[in-house]
Amino acid sequence: MTPSPQIPSTTPGFTYAIAYVMASVMFSSLLPPVASKQRKWGNHLFLFIVLGLFMVATDGVDKVFFIPCMICIVLLLFGHMFITCDIPWMKAAYYTIHAFITGEFSASLAWQLLYYAFGRGLLPSTIPVQAVGGACICFAVTSAEYLLLKRRREEDQRLEIASKDLLIALVIGLSVYTLSNLSYIADSSPFSTRYAAEMFIIRTMTDLGGCGLLLAYHIQLVDLKVRSEKQYMEQMLHMQYEQYELSRESIDLVERKYHDLKHQIQLLRADVSADARFSAEEKLGWLDRMESEIQSFEAQNKTGNKVLDTILTAKSVQAQKQGISLTVVADGQELDFMDPMDLSALFGNALDNAMESVRKMDEADKRLIHLSVSRQKQFIRIHIENCFSGELRYADGRLQTTKQEKQYHGFGLRSISRIAEKYGGSCTTQARDGWFELRILIPVP
Repeated sequence: MTPSPQIPSTTPGFTYAIAYVMASVMFSSLLPPVASKQRKWGNHLFLFIVLGLFMVATDGVDKVFFIPCMICIVLLLFGHMFITCDIPWMKAAYYTIHAFITGEFSASLAWQLLYYAFGRGLLPSTIPVQAVGGACICFAVTSAEYLLLKRRREEDQRLEIASKDLLIALVIGLSVYTLSNLSYIADSSPFSTRYAAEMFIIRTMTDLGGCGLLLAYHIQLVDLKVRSEKQYMEQMLHMQYEQYELSRESIDLVERKYHDLKHQIQLLRADVSADARFSAEEKLGWLDRMESEIQSFEAQNKTGNKVLDTILTAKSVQAQKQGISLTVVADGQELDFMDPMDLSALFGNALDNAMESVRKMDEADKRLIHLSVSRQKQFIRIHIENCFSGELRYADGRLQTTKQEKQYHGFGLRSISRIAEKYGGSCTTQARDGWFELRILIPVP
């Protein structure tokens, strides 16, 4: 049975508007928002109104204006993605391509099913039925894709899109769109048809293939990103441990030298009157100061954990050179159950981040770092705080790096969090009253 003449063989503009908006809203929900929920939903509503009016106004437009109209639609989707999400323009363009092809597929599938139902008399061919039916089918398509991508949401937010990645997505999108709409643009080509049912099948299957290609390419990009991050974090772990080993060897050597110097001071005391140029009191004063400095070195950073002692001594020397005041109150014996490599990575990364932050402070008296390690009931509490100026940015509860090249930064805190989670603990951050605080809680095994 052939559909009645009053049923249009082309997808109505409002169906496309619904499909595009749903796809754009779905992809933007996977990304970090740029503002409040009210503004975000305001952007969604604005896109729906503007795009809906535009699609209805240009419905059935002449072929000459077809391509310019589609460019306008893509630009509207890009603008929505860019102002709604806190992402660079290339990443916004990349997800715009995904949203556009997803919208094409869901609109095509919706109208193919509705056209079939109208033609068989299963549903009345009224505007409300077309709108509600199309919205339901589009919602089902975008929801299915959302569920597929939701599991990788955290990786999606960290994904950096290079120009090569954008170009590949653009080629896929253009190829898919051209092939799927060839029957509407050039109905006399070898790859097109004049029959509505065949047009629907070609367009729907081509758009489905395009969605699959883009989704497969996206998953490959994310998996590559995850593998690269894992390798980089493992390298960081080994680098921190190697730094600890070098620091341990250097500090052991210095300690031996100081130990020898203590005995030499005792010998000097026995022969303090040999040089008549200075009084005995002056010579003894110099020796007292030397001995006091040695005792000060021996006493510093003696926490009861050799690994932590080495890390803190090395970082203290580094902090001194940079004009940073590092104070430590730590019961290192409580950390004896932790692997030395984990300890070196955790405290090495935490102190490196803190020192990098306070180096930016113009006032020398604000270059302060406090570290404490203590036991509270059945938990080890590690608290590191430093002076801080600025504003923290979070996405899905995770602190975002403020550096420009985000793909190369932010691994330190991620490494700390993973080490805490490895021992069944947790890691939290906050900034208040000019201080940045890193809190780590680890249950005592």
